[in-house]
Amino acid sequence: MFSFVQAPVWNAVYANDIEALIPEFWANESLAILYENLVATNLVNRDFQDTLARFGDTVHTRRPGEFVAKRKTFQDDVTVQDVTSTDVEVKLDQHVHTSFMIRDGEETLAFKNLVEMYLKPAMMAQVRFIDRMITNQYVQFLNNAYGSLLGLTSGNVVDRILGVRSIMNTNKAYMEGRELLWTPTSETVALSNELFISAEKVGNTEAMREASLGRKFGFGNWMSQNAPDVPTGSTTSAGAVNNASGYAKGTTTLVIDGTTGIKANNTWLKIAGDDSPQRIVSHTETLGNTTGIVIAPGLRAAVADNAVITFYTPGAINNAGGYAVGYSKTMTIDGFTVAPKVGQLITLGTTDTEVKYAVMDATTTTITLDRPLEAAVADDAAVNVGPAGSYNLAIHRDAITLVVRPLAPVRAGTGGLSSVVSAKGLSIRATISYDGFKQGHLITLDMLCGIKVLDTNLGAILLG
Repeated sequence: MFSFVQAPVWNAVYANDIEALIPEFWANESLAILYENLVATNLVNRDFQDTLARFGDTVHTRRPGEFVAKRKTFQDDVTVQDVTSTDVEVKLDQHVHTSFMIRDGEETLAFKNLVEMYLKPAMMAQVRFIDRMITNQYVQFLNNAYGSLLGLTSGNVVDRILGVRSIMNTNKAYMEGRELLWTPTSETVALSNELFISAEKVGNTEAMREASLGRKFGFGNWMSQNAPDVPTGSTTSAGAVNNASGYAKGTTTLVIDGTTGIKANNTWLKIAGDDSPQRIVSHTETLGNTTGIVIAPGLRAAVADNAVITFYTPGAINNAGGYAVGYSKTMTIDGFTVAPKVGQLITLGTTDTEVKYAVMDATTTTITLDRPLEAAVADDAAVNVGPAGSYNLAIHRDAITLVVRPLAPVRAGTGGLSSVVSAKGLSIRATISYDGFKQGHLITLDMLCGIKVLDTNLGAILLG
């Protein structure tokens, strides 16, 4: 059951109002729908205080330091260690909203009918957006990736889970509280392994009834429809490894052939046999064609001579003034004949950079990223897209924090009715105003939040 904390409602005189236009009803029902349908968001650290905030405010949260065990003899005093923690700044730079119009006459419908017609679809859009914000942080854990893209099978799924488990163990991630968010495609593959569905191996029949993976190898396993299943179909070009002996795992410098033109720095690629996302850090060229590349993070598996290299063709920023640090809205792009995919890995420019983003929404001419820009980008800066495949995010709860703060209700006398409701670490504001031109009531449901990766050692990526 929800235990709501409700902010004061201003300009709320309901003597002649009908049920459909009471903002508390909209806010309460919105928050219930939001909480009940979120998956990824309920598995990460949530920092919530019932203090009104504005877009752009900075919230301070903390990452605790480590203690070191010491030896002592019987006569020694104990060694007292300082309690340390790292201050982490999180900007409230994600103002997420859905708005819709209830036309004159429709408000005479019962509130429960309006919930089915408008509120549930509106809030499910918000659910998708917020969960994608979380799952798209996979891009910041790619140095801890295991497996191969488009290579997950029922036969190797256990090895892949153990691989990400090993990475997290090596990185000293806490054992308790680990979660694994599966994409729909990868979950289907995992469910084809009898270890996950056989009653005699699972110990119950829940997996067969609910297609639930349950808890395995120290991970709680969850399918999220908003986890990044990046489809094939991006514009690509080809090359090949040019080394008789091939290259061993860990190699970063490769001689290649078969390319046409220059493959610019920061271009993403995939090499057959390795099949993981690799980025060009630098390149050499001969007669206008790329003949050598230095890649990051380096081969995760050995590759053979003549192994096919798939280069993902970049587009570019299309805005004369570029975009400043902190820009959070849709950006204009060009150079794409195929739109970037939802969840696809993105880097900007051609300089060596560790700043990675993921696509929230895109067309061939526009793109929205998972978070505001961390560095300014100029007009014509490259928009580099990453390889197709499934990116399954394994995390401890403290790897990522979602900071939520209540928005202030609208001012009295401005012609709007407003209510703010908070519960379970979330907060929704519902605002209702009348539009005389459109002859209807505008309903806006919005929330203010910020997202931050706290510790990349507490997460890993299972490539599928």
